[in-house]
Amino acid sequence: MSVNTFGHILRFTTWGESHGPAIGAVVDGCPPGIEIDEALIQPFLDARRPGQSKFTTQRQEPDQVRILSGVFEAPDGVRRTTGTPISLMIENVDQRSKDYSDVARAYRPGHADYAYDAKYGFRDYRGGGRSSARETASRVAAGAVARLVIDDVSILGYVAEIGGDAIDMANFDPAEIGRNPFFCPDPQAVPRWEKIVDDARKSGSSVGAVVECVATNVPAGWGAPLYGKLDADLAAAMMGINAVKGVEIGDGFAAARLTGEQNADPMRPGEHGPDFLANHAGGIAGGISTGQPVTVRVAFKPTSSILTPQPTVTREGEATELFTKGRHDPCVGIRGVPVVEAMMALVLADHKLLHRGQCG
Repeated sequence: MSVNTFGHILRFTTWGESHGPAIGAVVDGCPPGIEIDEALIQPFLDARRPGQSKFTTQRQEPDQVRILSGVFEAPDGVRRTTGTPISLMIENVDQRSKDYSDVARAYRPGHADYAYDAKYGFRDYRGGGRSSARETASRVAAGAVARLVIDDVSILGYVAEIGGDAIDMANFDPAEIGRNPFFCPDPQAVPRWEKIVDDARKSGSSVGAVVECVATNVPAGWGAPLYGKLDADLAAAMMGINAVKGVEIGDGFAAARLTGEQNADPMRPGEHGPDFLANHAGGIAGGISTGQPVTVRVAFKPTSSILTPQPTVTREGEATELFTKGRHDPCVGIRGVPVVEAMMALVLADHKLLHRGQCG
């Protein structure tokens, strides 16, 4: 069984390969009557689009999305969802499969080449096929649809750390996120990151990153105990993103170094329910949202496609060395921000509908 679908009520399935004619997603379970148009989806794809600075891959993909089904233009001229599957398509226009001729004979270290071959008996070596981060464009498109389901919720993602160099939260300015190529909210970190990523790029290497994502105006009550936890689904969604190797909710691993008093989220009476004095739990308790901001931290490994020769083996088991040609991100976590935001939106929209289905 090949698992390409995620979600419970709001479900999405991605399809296509990095070097195929197109990629896309089918979003099923979206409520009817929601206003939708390509123009509402495109800005999120534009944020993820490659080739926008020297700090990302130079593959030139316009990533123009087309809605193929699931919408209807009413007499008033407004296109709305019909409640049927919404099919989204993004054409691939700048593939260079010849860059991967050497990859056909040997496995790239750090990639999924060997694992895919071991599972399926063959693999698409042109950019990795389904294992390519190109697939995440489909998730961003699906996430844009999910945002329309939870239009009262605000989702903000940003890079909090590159190459071990973290932002200073005292300098946090959300307006800065869109002003630099790193999705960085700390203007003082930008020049440092420029040097870190540029040095890695020039040397043919790569660096990792940590992306933080915060969802505000999430009402209390979304999620479910035990096997339907909101944080468990968020963790699964984030771990399903290419190159992600770690996920934290709230304080995450830092909570293990606190005492019970330090880790508690004290409450006081408020006008519309309790006022929380801290948010170590990341807005989720017992698998259910508390009404506080839902916070997630996602660790991206360094891009595995590097120009430094690495020891590996051929498909026949012979020792060799291989470096990866082509156009690759020196820090894949930078363009991971729109993807993390999309997965946050998809999980929250799904749990909104699950909550409505059980509790009305």
